[in-house]
Amino acid sequence: MSVEFIYGKDTLTAVLNGEIDHHSAAEMRIMTDGELARTMPGTLVFDMRGVTFMDSSGVGLILGRAREMQPWGGKVKVSEPSPRAEKILRLSGLGGIILRKAGKDRNA
Repeated sequence: MSVEFIYGKDTLTAVLNGEIDHHSAAEMRIMTDGELARTMPGTLVFDMRGVTFMDSSGVGLILGRAREMQPWGGKVKVSEPSPRAEKILRLSGLGGIILRKAGKDRNA
């Protein structure tokens, strides 16, 4: 599991690699919350193309960060999830936050 942060204009991208399970999601949460508190971006993008496994802990990671960002009106998106991650996101009802390449919503 690894997280790399990329900073853009009003956007923080968290590039996730490896497995997202209970243990790794807790570490990712701590790391991401620190960056959110420091930068307060308008959008947090989870780049999930490198995610090899994800269970419901990944859904909790995403929803929790969305709650963290509510006070300043921030939103969360997911970019290019791996097939496994995309399946979990769609089953959990979070398919609407998935971005296409080029930053466009799939449902747009």
